[in-house]
Amino acid sequence: MFGTGGQSTVDKVIQRLKEEAAKLGANGVILEGMSEQQTGSLGGGSGSTSFSGNSAVGVGVGGSLGIFKKSAQARAIFVPPGQPGAPAGNVQ
Repeated sequence: MFGTGGQSTVDKVIQRLKEEAAKLGANGVILEGMSEQQTGSLGGGSGSTSFSGNSAVGVGVGGSLGIFKKSAQARAIFVPPGQPGAPAGNVQ
């Protein structure tokens, strides 16, 4: 379901959202969306040629790796204690 970084990266993003919401006095978050943006790439290549008489042979190999960053949007909410669905303690 999630690519680069896997579920542990998603968990870290959500935890950070919870911490930011708690600073505002919220005790919950509503996740509104997640995205993954390419922030850079690394590439490399190598080649070799050989000449002999009336022939030439060339070989090349290359590759590229994208660098991605996960981000999320959420809404901080406050549910009064004692209400149905209210979390116990800090942001859940």
